[in-house]
Amino acid sequence: MLFNSIQFFIFFPIVTALYFWLPQRFRWILLLVASCYFYMAFIPVYVLILLFTILIDYYAGILIEQSTGTRRKLYLVMSLVANIGVLAVFKYYNFFIDNINVLLGISGQEHLSYWKLILPIGLSFHTFQAMSYTIEVYRGNFQAERHLGYYALYVMYYPQLVAGPIERPQNVLYQFKEEHKFDYDRAVDGLKMMAYGLFKKVVIADNLAAYVDYYYGHLGTQSYNSIIAMVFFSIQIYCDFSGYSDMALGASKVMGIELMKNFNYPYFSHSITEFWRKWHMSLSTWFRDYLYIPLGGNRRHKHLNVFIVFMTSGLWHGANWTFVIWGAIHGTFQILEDVFNRKQNRGILALVLTNVVVALAWVFFRAPDVSTAMHVIGNAVNPHFDIHNPLVSKKIILITTLFMAWEYIISRTGFLPILNALRPIPRYGMYYLIVIAILFLGRFGSGQFIYFQF
Repeated sequence: MLFNSIQFFIFFPIVTALYFWLPQRFRWILLLVASCYFYMAFIPVYVLILLFTILIDYYAGILIEQSTGTRRKLYLVMSLVANIGVLAVFKYYNFFIDNINVLLGISGQEHLSYWKLILPIGLSFHTFQAMSYTIEVYRGNFQAERHLGYYALYVMYYPQLVAGPIERPQNVLYQFKEEHKFDYDRAVDGLKMMAYGLFKKVVIADNLAAYVDYYYGHLGTQSYNSIIAMVFFSIQIYCDFSGYSDMALGASKVMGIELMKNFNYPYFSHSITEFWRKWHMSLSTWFRDYLYIPLGGNRRHKHLNVFIVFMTSGLWHGANWTFVIWGAIHGTFQILEDVFNRKQNRGILALVLTNVVVALAWVFFRAPDVSTAMHVIGNAVNPHFDIHNPLVSKKIILITTLFMAWEYIISRTGFLPILNALRPIPRYGMYYLIVIAILFLGRFGSGQFIYFQF
């Protein structure tokens, strides 16, 4: 079920109303059933994959806590192998076979066959969330959950099930057990977050996608400029993904369950290092805590560890060499910033250069293959600009510009006098405009969120 669908805007108020109507002891059942229904709206049978890993990790957590020595580690490995194994089969099997076939083709042997598998929605997200549970239990940071229903809800919780944020058990499991009474101000804040996220998705991201998708599908058409496509996709993917996160956090907040913030105005960073402290923060901290630090962190082989993390992050995003290159670009520039001590540069030039690198890297993220990505970058030297193409109206370009300017203002504490000056404006004035923009400029039925494919 998509957040930008009619089905969700029927589903959400019904589930939320029932949540506050039911006694606390039954609410976990409602949320678990609703989450299963939400997930099964995509490919129903794939809910069995989640149930399989849920059962393994639930019992693994208990066994880890009850055991000592090598048996404890064995149960952790069992859990990790099960989760990574499911991910490997559905997401990476054909990628491995494709690369093996290239080698076999060189040697003249018969090729291996592919599996016709559809990637389960959000598989990488709930796999990492499940892995964080058993790792935290193993480290002694969290007591194993004895209630199977609450643990299943931790993995299945519908607001962040398919695209994060990737939560830790100590952050959310206890909240499912607390009684949350309806709070008007909290509900309004949550609905405002949802409206802002929907605005990002259907007004900005999906309208810019019209140009980006056409450009990547018609690379030989000179009237479509690659620089514009690169800028548009940078904004598109930010508004698409952060829009989902805003809606997830908002929907959860209405019920009184707080999820971690996932974005902090990343495009106003002055280095790649700073960018990754502000972009997809739940994933960045996951890799920091569960891969970078165990590898040695800053203590030994620091730059190698950074590169391994970003290469792994690239593969996490997709089974394609384009994602590996995307990760390698970010890892390389983060290492260079550390070597030349450029992380503390706060000037406008540093901001611009950071965004240029990010936009170039996004080309590999968006392109279906490496040759297409190189074609797009090669076209960037084309001086022809056609911002008046009918695929994106002047209204959308103006709204996007105003949106980015507004995000820049609220990301800078130096602009507090401007924000304070705007306070006399009616409390909900901006959100009336957002709703109007959604109704009259939003593109609905444009497909799922970009990060659902991961």
